[in-house]
Amino acid sequence: MSANTDRYENAVARYFQAWNARGFEALAKAVDAAWAEDGRYTDPLADAVGHEEIAELVSAVQAQFPGFSFRPTGVVDGHHDTARFSWELVSDAGDPSSGGGAAPVAGSDVITLDAQDRITSVLGFLDRVPAGS
Repeated sequence: MSANTDRYENAVARYFQAWNARGFEALAKAVDAAWAEDGRYTDPLADAVGHEEIAELVSAVQAQFPGFSFRPTGVVDGHHDTARFSWELVSDAGDPSSGGGAAPVAGSDVITLDAQDRITSVLGFLDRVPAGS
């Protein structure tokens, strides 16, 4: 683990703030805070470049899964300008461990940061997706 652990944890926290931001203004502000202007998000189902496309992608995912939020699982691991972490999408109605909701989507992401600790790229891997996705 690097001595720059806070750098990676803070970048990942901003990432989750963007994925969980509600409303156009809040989402645009959170994407701006998390990603570099020409940042990219890529996973098996999506490829978005720039703040506008990333915000549109996040908005589309929120529309597909209303009442759900992303949360990290495990620890953030990083070195140099790269960090990796795992996550799941859970119901806002309750924690799956307490029987209050299921996590229909889960995965792991690898992010690259610029000198201002903003995300320049996300490589997303989906470990669990709903049937038909």
